[in-house]
Amino acid sequence: MAIAATSPKMSSVLAALSLLLLAVACQASPYYPLELGYYRYKCPQAEAIVKAIMEKAIAQNPGNGAGLIRMLFHDCFVEGCDASVLLDPTPFSPTPEKTSPPNNPSLRGFELIDAIKDALEAACPGVVSCADIIAFAARDASYFLSGGKVRFDMPAGRLDGTFSNASESLKFLVPPTSNLSTLVSSFAVKGMSVEDLVVLSGAHTVGRSHCSSFVSDRLNASVPSDISPGLAGFLKSRCPANPTSSGNDPTVMQDVVTPNAMDNQYYKNVLSHTVLFTSDADLLTSAQTAKLVLDNANIPGWWEDKFEKAMVKMASIEVKTGYQGQVRKNCRAINHY
Repeated sequence: MAIAATSPKMSSVLAALSLLLLAVACQASPYYPLELGYYRYKCPQAEAIVKAIMEKAIAQNPGNGAGLIRMLFHDCFVEGCDASVLLDPTPFSPTPEKTSPPNNPSLRGFELIDAIKDALEAACPGVVSCADIIAFAARDASYFLSGGKVRFDMPAGRLDGTFSNASESLKFLVPPTSNLSTLVSSFAVKGMSVEDLVVLSGAHTVGRSHCSSFVSDRLNASVPSDISPGLAGFLKSRCPANPTSSGNDPTVMQDVVTPNAMDNQYYKNVLSHTVLFTSDADLLTSAQTAKLVLDNANIPGWWEDKFEKAMVKMASIEVKTGYQGQVRKNCRAINHY
């Protein structure tokens, strides 16, 4: 039996249908508009370069890893994941995000990002965005600090933004003195769920905090607090009564049990009232979040699995692609063409 030839009109319809199906398939990807292996052809060694530098930096000081995980959060919640947090002050933009109280002086890792960018520019000039560097570095920090237990792929394709203003950080980065409803609202604005909030709070299992972040509401005798008397006594021995006005603002470990390990100890600390922040303690004030704390504390591997997914979700907030951004040559300054 003869097979009828396809008419030119039918060929056009089929071609259009194929393109439509391809577009739908791309957007159906869980990572759209980002993709896994984004640099596999343009800079195949990109992710390996980031990982090698992060491994060395964390071996020298685990705080480097904690700093980069926090940097991803502070970048993505303000203007989306676009490396706007890295921009330095200029005469035209004198108060970028990094000068804002949520970031200055506590946010760290800028020099480490510079080192990674320098290595990538040497290997593949003008290819890898600073926003993707932050995302890769946070992923690798999670891996090394957890001893390989937190292990996930990070899609890429973010572009770098050209706008950064300190007032935006104050708007979207709520302080650690915040209560649960404020925290839930701040996450909801960015498309993140209550479970994402509880799971990502687990990053407080590593890193240090300035005394000024918790003294006023957790150690002040006139403010009721559920903090363990033992921890309160220890913190009072380390922190001045008024760390901001005295100019003396030391840091303490956020998790005194396993201070340099990404694990679920944080949730055990929440349950034993041995956490630093009101934002941590308040996770026990609702049935939903208290149940999530219990599950993360008691079910082996539960938190690690949830954390991997929440990190990828957070690293996809309001990303810039196409004509929305650029690949900065220097992560601290926008390109001027």
